[in-house]
Amino acid sequence: MAILKPFKGIRPRKELVKNIACRPYDVLNEQEAREETKGDPNSFYHVIKPEIDFPDDFDHYSPEIYKKGKENFDRMFREGIFSQDEKEYYYIYAQTMNGRKQYGIVGCAAVDDYVNDVIKKHELTRPDKEEDRKNHVRTSSLNYEPVFFAYPQVKALDDVVAGVIKNAPEYDFVSDDGIGHTFWIVNDNAAINTITSEFAKLKNTYVADGHHRTAAAALVGKERRENNPNHTGKEEYNYF
Repeated sequence: MAILKPFKGIRPRKELVKNIACRPYDVLNEQEAREETKGDPNSFYHVIKPEIDFPDDFDHYSPEIYKKGKENFDRMFREGIFSQDEKEYYYIYAQTMNGRKQYGIVGCAAVDDYVNDVIKKHELTRPDKEEDRKNHVRTSSLNYEPVFFAYPQVKALDDVVAGVIKNAPEYDFVSDDGIGHTFWIVNDNAAINTITSEFAKLKNTYVADGHHRTAAAALVGKERRENNPNHTGKEEYNYF
């Protein structure tokens, strides 16, 4: 069975979300990322691509790079630019491109599902790229970016999504690349329980995008459980 669980999301302030939001770390180089930040210290590139805060010839895999990403995030959290939800929720996230909208449920997958091949992969990962993402997770103890999984269609899950999106979204903006982003909080207990129970009926989920991020998060979680003599299975590192 597949495991999905709600979590206490760390989210940006509404009025700042458009400026904070950025594209994935691997779709542009550091020069392009610097240009996109345009001097904005709160762009999330400073967290997921902190090499933009160093000279061009600085080693991108240096420990200082990963520490800087964590420092940038900690500073934004400390300043109230980000805050954490007090309760565990699921979230609904929609992207709109060229008039077409796609919805996803945001939740935490299990390290066990990765290890036990419940989460199916279709790409090999590059060791250097995987290690880079693992170092981000090791240093920050955070999953900075989502991964994109697919699952077989389930009417009960479709119904939950359809009910949630009738409500006003928490965020709704169009980024500079023309992509629409809309985001809802699933804070109804019945809906939360339905999502959890319906995923538990699924035999598999499938990595659609984010193989390196998935591998990094799962393998660091596995490392931490192996290095924790008091491991219980309930720790945050068991999920990503």
